[in-house]
Amino acid sequence: MQGILQYQNDTLADAVKMRGRIILFGRRAIFTEGAFRAYGSRSRRFLFSRRTHWARRYCYEKTREYVGETKGKVVFDLYSGTGTIAQILAPVAEKVVGVEIVGEAVEAARENAARNGLGNCEFLAGDVLKVVDELEEKPDLIVLDPPRDGIHPKAIGKILNFGVSHMVYVSCKPTSLARDLEPIQAAGYQVDKVCCVDMFPHTANCETVVSLTRKK
Repeated sequence: MQGILQYQNDTLADAVKMRGRIILFGRRAIFTEGAFRAYGSRSRRFLFSRRTHWARRYCYEKTREYVGETKGKVVFDLYSGTGTIAQILAPVAEKVVGVEIVGEAVEAARENAARNGLGNCEFLAGDVLKVVDELEEKPDLIVLDPPRDGIHPKAIGKILNFGVSHMVYVSCKPTSLARDLEPIQAAGYQVDKVCCVDMFPHTANCETVVSLTRKK
């Protein structure tokens, strides 16, 4: 056993919200076997959910399937959290750039990548809306995994300006996904595949993985 953590939450919500954490035993970082290698999660905002193991793994597997071939490609993982998806794609991709607004999550992502020997992962701390203006590299494909509120409308416009042929959107709230898909589809992208995973039992929300291809 690596440790026992107690999370404090006395509110009613359709999302898991943490007000405090107590280390009862061991260490605060829990390392588990992910989709391809060991990864650790120590960010307060990303460690903690009621997701079942099979649902989490299935969601990542579907994301990897929908992304498709990454050999020799530059991938942007926007809203990258602790870098799990980025690290799943990195072994084959030329480079993966992750952008995440939560500084602690970015630190964890860098630590996880180093632990897994992935030198082609770069994780940047900041708001996607602002950071995309500073990126010099151009992506070949983009993975979007925003928080529950979805993507800022202005950020969507900037993301679309990259003009990639393929994007994968991972959503944890159907209404936000539906709203964000409107401008994306209006810009010439079509939905190829959709997979829903019940990662939030007994709520109206579910994790949805969407493959989007730009019309020729």
